[in-house]
Amino acid sequence: MAAQTKILLDESEMPTQWYNIIPDLPTPPPPPLHPGTHEPIGPDDLAPLFPMALIEQEVSSESYIDIPGEVLDVYRLWRPSPLYRAHRLEKLLDTPARIYYKYEGVSPAGSHKPNTSVPQAYYNHSEGVKKLTTETGAGQWGSALAFATAQYGMECEVWQVRASYDQKPYRRTMMQVWGATVHPSPSDLTGAGRAILARDPDSPGSLGIAISEAVEAAVGDPDTKYALGSVLNHVLMHQTIIGEEALLQLAKIGETPDLLVGCTGGGSNFGGLSFPFLREKMAGRMNPTIRCVEPAACPSLTKGEYRYDFGDTMGMTPLVKMHTLGHDFIPDPIHAGGLRYHGMAPLVSHIYESGLVEAEAIHQNECFDAAIKFAKSEGIVPAPEPTHAIAAAIREANRAKETGEETVILTALCGHGHFDLKSYEAYLSGELVDYDYPEEKVRAAMANVPVIA
Repeated sequence: MAAQTKILLDESEMPTQWYNIIPDLPTPPPPPLHPGTHEPIGPDDLAPLFPMALIEQEVSSESYIDIPGEVLDVYRLWRPSPLYRAHRLEKLLDTPARIYYKYEGVSPAGSHKPNTSVPQAYYNHSEGVKKLTTETGAGQWGSALAFATAQYGMECEVWQVRASYDQKPYRRTMMQVWGATVHPSPSDLTGAGRAILARDPDSPGSLGIAISEAVEAAVGDPDTKYALGSVLNHVLMHQTIIGEEALLQLAKIGETPDLLVGCTGGGSNFGGLSFPFLREKMAGRMNPTIRCVEPAACPSLTKGEYRYDFGDTMGMTPLVKMHTLGHDFIPDPIHAGGLRYHGMAPLVSHIYESGLVEAEAIHQNECFDAAIKFAKSEGIVPAPEPTHAIAAAIREANRAKETGEETVILTALCGHGHFDLKSYEAYLSGELVDYDYPEEKVRAAMANVPVIA
């Protein structure tokens, strides 16, 4: 095997189709339900929020969807992204494991999020939409959508979770550089925001609250639609270009992963990397263990219940069957590592329930310790979100050291941490506190989740 550090694809080798895993699954995922009638929703129910092209992708039974040429033209600003072998990290750990990471921090926004923000902006623009609204937590998705809308001359309005709005001002500035308007959430600009502030004037906000505000703003304007950065089927499908490229890159050096680990918050990064490999596994062409890694402070897969719940706090969105901590979940302010959404993508939840993937939760101090090791050896300061996957990879590399097995580990480094240094400062100063989300809070939250027969 060639001991390359960077495995590249030529521009001509970039995949030209997204992969839709649904037709290949042993059983189809449960359908979304109307929030009022609890009946399966149809295209007309989603039309106030999304353009018809994305609605068709959301329910598509086609295994592959062609990527429009206009989207490929923007992708070429940074794609194909590099695959690295972490030689220096392996040396630091003194492990026989071979660790590979697909680096998505090379995008203009510094994360994997433009893989879906660009097509979402394109399809909306093609159908005459003038403006997109959205929510963002740490700011990765908001900045990606701001970049994408700038490519098509569209307006962008972002509701950013208040805690992150205050803690990460440069993410906000980045969105504004690309022309977006950014509000702290909860805000007094929407009925949803005003209702939350009436109950708690000092609310730190949550993604669920910010979604409610962005959805409310979109449905009230015929020239505006809503864009979501994770969770939905079409969003995960757009991200599969990550895994498709990684398959080609590993094939170039004759490698097959024994373990694939991906950080999971809403599920788009994990799905984007893993779904093409899961396709190969289901077809019998390889047999990697595939593992979701989430924060112990927001453990939707490992502690949440698998049931129908709203995607937003105010109950304005369709009900989807997913692992959830309850739609009124508020992340603890000490949670610095990202991945703070109350639910897991329905597709990832369904695949986990089907036994096709595993899941584990890791505390934030272990994650940042892993990030420091990675930064010192590989040179890249990771975004807080992928530190969970890096920590899991290091755990496995240490096991390989104990057993002597030459385990091949693959992960996606889904973004850099240049705007997340406040979290690193908290870790380095000893201020980060490990937090296990309590079982009793999950049980209490379930009392407010609809009961679907």
